[in-house]
Amino acid sequence: MTTHVTIIGAGLGGLVLARVLHVHGIPATVYEAETSPDARSQGGLLDIHDYNGQVALREAELLGEFRGLILEGRQAMRILAPDGNVLFDQADDGTGGRPEVQRGELRQMLLDSLPAGTVRWGHKVSGARTLGEGRHEVTFADGRTLVAGLLVGADGAWSRVRPLLSTAVPEYVGKSVVETYLYDADTRHPAAAKAVGGGSMIAPSPEREIFAHRERGDTLHAYMGLYGPPDWFAAMDFGDAAAATARVAAEFDGWAPELTALITGSDTAPLLRPLHALPPGHRWDRVPGVTLLGDAAHLAPPNGEGANLAMLDGAELGRALATHRDDVEAALTAYEQAMFARSAEAHDMESGGNPVHDLITAFTGHEEER
Repeated sequence: MTTHVTIIGAGLGGLVLARVLHVHGIPATVYEAETSPDARSQGGLLDIHDYNGQVALREAELLGEFRGLILEGRQAMRILAPDGNVLFDQADDGTGGRPEVQRGELRQMLLDSLPAGTVRWGHKVSGARTLGEGRHEVTFADGRTLVAGLLVGADGAWSRVRPLLSTAVPEYVGKSVVETYLYDADTRHPAAAKAVGGGSMIAPSPEREIFAHRERGDTLHAYMGLYGPPDWFAAMDFGDAAAATARVAAEFDGWAPELTALITGSDTAPLLRPLHALPPGHRWDRVPGVTLLGDAAHLAPPNGEGANLAMLDGAELGRALATHRDDVEAALTAYEQAMFARSAEAHDMESGGNPVHDLITAFTGHEEER
């Protein structure tokens, strides 16, 4: 295969694709809007599953490096009732298939695995158009353009490449999360630290929930899930950190203080993250010379699978291009058909009904006795 692969987006999926292509001797360049690898925080912990994320890293020949990033003990899981009562407490015995790593460290590992110059920083895409014969022109925010013989949109929820293939746009799912951080937690926030434990903690209820995990360096990273329309959240005024904190905490009135401390004790201003999704089963007809992966293809609310699926998309696309070196369209067709089925299956696996019961079932692998 002599076609140079142009990848838009240096997230985990785009970087896995670039790495797998490099392993197979296929040239690729990644264009990223951020100005550097450290331009912004890369998020918290990711559990990398043995049936998708780790499969991708094996294809990228990076499993050994990945194992060096694993935070021991972080597969522990606790489920608490809003009153603080412990409903489920599972220790990390080292045998689980979803080890936790810091997203930023995983991304840096992938960047380090690529030849110098593979990622072009500070290239924000403003649009793309089809030229015909499998070629597409990409326009950057500064007016520069390039013509791609094979274009891959790995540019997330608000992909600028997606319109070449689909008219679908992400829609708000009726839920947002408010993100907080508590530093030096064992010393400064001992009650909250005890509630979270050594790994992750979920306190679910029908209308709201708190999720937290213990990151590297004695840091608690928490997310408060709330249902409501965008204008309801806009009225909270997240430009005023103290007022927003008080308003969010009021939504958890009556919850155990060790749980609400994850809101009121935050060492950072609360950050609102509205959740969006593409239509379930999102797919498109084959368009020569272009495809999508990760959130650009199948954005869904957070369910523990997004990063894993993006990496597997990247690995599978890279392998398909290596397998069908003389027929790019055959490679893209094979990749898309498998990816469509995989993302639909992941959507179907999203739980419903009793949230506590579903969570316990998910983590134990068997039905809770009731």
